[in-house]
Amino acid sequence: MAPDTKHLEVTLETHVESVNLAEEMCLRVAESAGFGEDDCYRIGMSVREGVINAFHYGNQERADKKIHLAVDLTPDKMIIHVLDEGKGFDLSSVPDPLAQENLLSTSGRGIFLMRAFMDEFNVVPGRTGGAEIIMSKKLPSGNDPTANNQGGQNASRQQGA
Repeated sequence: MAPDTKHLEVTLETHVESVNLAEEMCLRVAESAGFGEDDCYRIGMSVREGVINAFHYGNQERADKKIHLAVDLTPDKMIIHVLDEGKGFDLSSVPDPLAQENLLSTSGRGIFLMRAFMDEFNVVPGRTGGAEIIMSKKLPSGNDPTANNQGGQNASRQQGA
């Protein structure tokens, strides 16, 4: 990891509450990195979908398994890793939700959204044997959250009247 990269990592329980926790954590990082409202929505939705997939498909809702979430903030992008402890899967085997025969199916919609909302998206075999989703979003131009201790927050505060 480069010295100018900030890293945050958490291990989540395989509970539905972990979805909100993961989203909130990533949204705070995204906001501090200078992402606007639309990009924060896209990042939050992508994290939700990734953690829901890890919870439901990867760990099969088994409480003895964990979900590993990591966020790296580099000078040019935010990278999110969602790792489950399941059996893994082949991304090419996920049905296209836009195909005529799949329009009424819910399978594949989360991956479709993550691909659409993030700049980069990939699934690789995870170190725990499960699947690891890696997705990233380029930082808004002119933002380098690693340049100072402000976490990328450049907004000035106004005094109330």
